Amino acid sequence: MFEKFYALDVDKQKRILNAAMKEFDQKGYKNASTNEIVKDANIGKGMLFHYFKSKKDLFLFLYDYTLDILMNEFYEKINLNERDILKRLRQVIVIKFNLINRHPDMLNFIKSAYFDNSDEIKEDLELRNSDYITIGNDKVLDNVDISKFKEGIDIERVIHTIMWTFEGVSSREREKLKKISLNELNYNNLLTELDAYIELFRESFYK
Repeated sequence: MFEKFYALDVDKQKRILNAAMKEFDQKGYKNASTNEIVKDANIGKGMLFHYFKSKKDLFLFLYDYTLDILMNEFYEKINLNERDILKRLRQVIVIKFNLINRHPDMLNFIKSAYFDNSDEIKEDLELRNSDYITIGNDKVLDNVDISKFKEGIDIERVIHTIMWTFEGVSSREREKLKKISLNELNYNNLLTELDAYIELFRESFYK
């Protein structure tokens, strides 16, 4: 579908994507201007719509493109040979922090897109986010070592409790992000809090 865009040289691709990312991040989908994007990318407006049929197409392409880069890097770094679910989940958090430091512009765009309520893109984003969460959880929980849990414990319920706790903390931090930038998050305090939960779970559920 986007063969014409991928046929461009890499530098021109980057100019277009960086210009679009900045415009969507700063103004949101509804108020973003394709005129500003083509001006910043130094291309003609007709050329932009030669590669993408509409502003919506460009936005969703950029969202998929950005998430693919971040998720691929995430899965390259996570050690799935670590079968202790508590250690693996801590890995997940640390890797996410590192991605924020390595790709702040991408993460800021994803953040602004996540909170964008524009009717034109809302349903598309909800479907994408649901798929990414399902796939992500499946991979993170794949082949964990359940022999570490105490005898007679309801393992499925315990894993749900652990995941809900981590998701609850993540949800709280996402709410904070509505008012602050990624750089303002206190990662050390968050890790300290998560380590306290991990130790509680280890004492409560492990042999």
